[in-house]
This record gives sequence, structure tokens and C-alpha cells, in this order.
Amino acid sequence: MNVVDRKPYPEDQNLVEVKFGTTPIMSTYLVAFVIGEYDFVESQSSDGVTVRVYTPLGKAEQGRFALEVATKTLPFYKEYFSVPYPLPKIDLIAIADFAAGAMENWGLVTYRETALLIDPKNSCASSRQWVALVVGHELAHQWFGNLVTMEWWTHLWLNEGFASWIEYLCVDHCFPEYDIWTQFVSADYTRALELDALDNSHPIEVDVGHPSEVDEIFDAISYSKGASVIRMLHNYIGDEDFRKGMNAYLVKFQHKNASTEDLWECLEQASGKPIAAVMNSWTKQMGFPIIVVDQEQNGSDRLLKISQKKFCASGPRNDEDCPNWMVPISICTSEDPGCSKMKILLDQPETTINVSNVAPDHWIKINPGTVGFYRIQYSSSMLESLLPGIRALTLQPVDRLGLQNDLFSLARAGMISTVEVLKVMEAFVNEPNYTVWSDLSCNLGHLDALLRGLVLGKLGKAGHKATLEEARRRFKEHVDGKQILSADLRSPVYLTVLKHGDSTTLDTMLKLHKQADMQEEKNRIERVLGAIPAPDLIQRVLNFALSEEVRPQDTVSVIGGVAGSSKQGRKAAWKFVKDNWEELHNRYQGGFLISRLIKLTVDGFAIDKMAAEVKSFFETHHAPAAERTVQQCCENVLLNAAWLKRDAEDIHQYLLQRKAPPV
Repeated sequence: MNVVDRKPYPEDQNLVEVKFGTTPIMSTYLVAFVIGEYDFVESQSSDGVTVRVYTPLGKAEQGRFALEVATKTLPFYKEYFSVPYPLPKIDLIAIADFAAGAMENWGLVTYRETALLIDPKNSCASSRQWVALVVGHELAHQWFGNLVTMEWWTHLWLNEGFASWIEYLCVDHCFPEYDIWTQFVSADYTRALELDALDNSHPIEVDVGHPSEVDEIFDAISYSKGASVIRMLHNYIGDEDFRKGMNAYLVKFQHKNASTEDLWECLEQASGKPIAAVMNSWTKQMGFPIIVVDQEQNGSDRLLKISQKKFCASGPRNDEDCPNWMVPISICTSEDPGCSKMKILLDQPETTINVSNVAPDHWIKINPGTVGFYRIQYSSSMLESLLPGIRALTLQPVDRLGLQNDLFSLARAGMISTVEVLKVMEAFVNEPNYTVWSDLSCNLGHLDALLRGLVLGKLGKAGHKATLEEARRRFKEHVDGKQILSADLRSPVYLTVLKHGDSTTLDTMLKLHKQADMQEEKNRIERVLGAIPAPDLIQRVLNFALSEEVRPQDTVSVIGGVAGSSKQGRKAAWKFVKDNWEELHNRYQGGFLISRLIKLTVDGFAIDKMAAEVKSFFETHHAPAAERTVQQCCENVLLNAAWLKRDAEDIHQYLLQRKAPPV
């Protein structure tokens, strides 16, 4: 609440007595006090709420961007929910050491510095987007989570999944130029599909009986799958009825606890659709379907045969008890790629539908906007017909992204050949969209475990001479202070010079780290240090990760950067984690950072025996908050190994045939 009185304390003139307004009835986990020396910037939202962003001393200007986001966001949510923000003020504060990214304490939201502070000169575009999303997420909780609080931890997914979806809606409203929904598909949707295809996934709704089980469910299923199925639900209901249902829910349960079922009931009454039946198939059972599609031309109509079965990362199963989902399916054609021509609810294992007035040379696409939470396997003729849409960019960026992501997953599961996927990748030759390229390069990066030298045979990371020389020139000017690198170029330049650097390069980077005033710049350097190639220097980076130079919350990023940089980096990081397990576990036990550390260190291996080694290590070194993560990592290692055995030689031959002349 706001300060209502402030005066010298009569019994001790060195103290000040501060009185705050009386809080409304609220959940105890949302209470926060912060005592410290801070600067702040202040404004008022258009609906009269006082907004302050508190920063470390001397950095008030770095709070202005978050202030702008917050003052735009509060009126957006007020209008969206038709419920005003219920407190007189909102404070956003950057605190130095903080395991989580941010926490939605009512009226006093705490953030890591990198999730709140933006330097107009030295922050990159991705940092601005990150701050906008985190502010949007935490302010959404002021209604959804704070005004109405979940009944029990089983419903955590709804709290976090909802905020993880609506943060994108909010940022899209405030900054339409960000193309943020394409980024949602890359950052949340595909990440959730990848995790949820494992045998060691879990349903969105999990019974919670012990505190360690709470830590385990702060994962991509609760956040990213939760956000993805709410996005699918919003699309299925339609925005107008969704907002009506949300308003009814918030008004009915304000200052009280509620369950998932309470929300379904309000949305059902608003929309007249079977919301509980549809959503229970997505929240109470693990996994998701693969939608298999084939077509047949029938005069001017197109007959589509559509079926569903559970998608497993390890490949198809002949399972008698195959679960069924109630799947909202939209269909578009090349005539209007951004708009659904028809919608159905697939509640059976298979169905045949007629799409009228589709010319033989037109393509049909399932799931426009990549909104439905499922993978798609097209017949070869349907896939072939979509290639011109990729080349000519008539398919939306989000659909180009979803299509290639599905294909890589099908290849990893052994359902199609990786070479077939690489042939489709050639259609992306004109691709201009950053997010599509980013996802594409991550998927091709999977292949570096298979054929590193051939796949990554070009440009900066692999030593393309002109790129390397230019990076070194710009890096030297940056270090000398002659021409400071733009924030957006620093990561790729740092990475390139380190990848081909020596001990002098590493010393220079560590000096830049020490001199950096902004936590964003320190983090940027920490994430790329692992690219240094020499084994003794890799060890120096790992030792640096546990030094006092690195905040405890960021140690994980340094070790993860080493593990993700190369084959030898991965081995060195895993050995380092084992050798320093006691210190790392004592530091992070009971929190989600231990899970993140294990995932970053282990997930990229592609040798069967590594899965056994990881399993054996954690049988004698217990990490209760990360048990499921360990199982998931072991499963991923075995899947990578199987993929390598199955497709490596075919890919090798294909790439040799396609190999470009030296540059």
C-alpha cells in the first residue's frame, strides 16, 4: 500500500516512522518489504495509479523504459478485465541477488536488474523485449493470482500459464512492431512441445503434497504449455466471450481463492461451449496429439482425412489405450493464409471433412497462426504443395516457423528422414524473419552433435575469414574505446573472437566483465565465455563461474555457456558439475536453478553411456527438486543417440553432395 504518514521517530531522531495504508485481504505469499537505498522514477497511469520504478543509486534513468511499459500496461489490463487495478500504487524494484526473474508481490513487484533496467545506449533490442514481457507478466498477476488467488499449488499452472500468455497480448498491444507472437511460438510453444513429448513429462495439473514437489512444477509445462493451451482456448472461444468470462471470474472470486474448474465454469457460461470437457483433455493428461493429414481433390472441393494419436519423442507406439484429445482445428488455404476458412472440434480418433472451393493448385494448411497445441504430419503431396508458400513468403512467419519445427521433431522421432527435412529447409532460402531464422538455426544446431564440421562449416562461429577479421577489428576498437559496439552486435562479436581466441582474448573479456556497470552487460559476457576453445581456458571459465565475480544466480549461465559451446565444453562442464556438486547443490537446493543447471549441462549429449552415467551419479547425489529433470535429461540423451545412429550417415552423404565451394 501507499505511505500515509512519515515523521521522525520521537524516541530516536536517527529513525523515521513510516505508516502505510491498510492492505485489502490478501494471500501471505504476496507480502513484501524492501529496505535499502534506491533512486526512483515516477509517473501516473491514465487511470490515476501512482507508478514508481526503483533502481540502484545513480541509475534512475535506467528505470524509464519499465515505467513506460507499466503505465501503458495497467490501463490495458483494466480495460481487458473490466476490473480496475485495486491498489492506489504499484512499485517495481530492481534487487541485486534474486534467484527468480521476478515476483509479483502485490503493489511491490521485485525484479532481477536485467528484467527491469534498460540503459538507452547500452541495452540491446532483445533486452527491451524481455523487460516488456516480464513487466507485462508480473502486472497481469496483480489481477490473476493476487486479486484472485489459486486454491492450491495444483492450480499453479493456471496462475503462471495465464500470465505467460497474456504478457504477450499486452506487449503486442503496447509494441506491435515487436512481432511478439512469432517469438511466443519460438520461446514458449515449441519449447513446451519438446518437453511434453517425453515419457518423463507430467500433466499440467499435478497433485502436490510436499514442498519439494512445488519446485518441480515451476517448469516449461506449467508456464509454457499452460500459456499455449490458454492461447488455444482464447482462439477457440473468441476474444469477446473470453473477456466476458474472465470478468465474471475476477468479479465473483475477488479477494478469495479459486480453482481451475471455477474459471472453466465462467468461460463456459460466457461462450456456451464445452470448455471444461475440452480443457480437461489438455490439463489432466500428459502429452499432446500429432494430427496426421492427407487430402484428395474432389472437383472444386478438397477432402481432408484427419486423424490424431499421441506424439512421442521416441516414435509411434501401438498403444491400445491411446488417449484422445478434444482438438480445436482451424484450416486455411493459400487464398487467405492468415485467416481460418473453417474450424472443427476433433473429438474422435479420426474424421473426414470437405473443404469447398479449393482450386487444385492451391495449398491447404492446418493450424494457421500455429495456435493449436499439437504437431502436424502432412502427406508428402500436401507438404510439397506448401513449399512455394515458404519460398514466396506467403505463409505467415509464425506458420513457416511451426512447419519446420514440426518436421525436425518428426525426424528426431524417426517418423521421417532427416534428409527430407533438410530438403524442405532449402525452401527457406529467402527467409527474412529473425525469429524464424533463430528457431531454424537452433534446430540445425541439434545436428551439430551429428556432423558438427559440415553443418557449421561457415561464417563467424566456424572461422569464415572475412567475418572473423571484421569481428576482431570491431572488438579491438570497442576495447580501446574508439568505437563502442552497438548493444545488438556485442554478443555475436564477443562469441566470434572468443571462439577463435587465446588467453589474451579471455583476459580482455574478463576485464570488460569487471569494468561493466550494467548487469545486462555482465550477463552478456558470462553467457559467451564458454566459447573459448583451449581446454585449460575452458577450465578457467568454469572456475570463474564459482568466483565472487559472478552473482550466485548467474553461475548457472556461465556453466551452461561452456556446455553449449562445443563437445569438449560439454564434457568439461559435466565433470565440473560433478566435482563441485556439494557446493552447487548447497547453493541451489530446493530451487529451480538446480534443475536448470542439470538441463544445460547434460541435455546435449548424444551417447548412450552418458545417460547411464548421469543416472548413476544422481542415484548417489540426490536432488529432490530436480528428480524429474534428471529423468528428462537421460531420456533426451538416449533420443539424441538413437537419432545419430539412425540418420548420421544419410545426412553426411546428403551434405557432401550439397557442399558449397570454399569461400
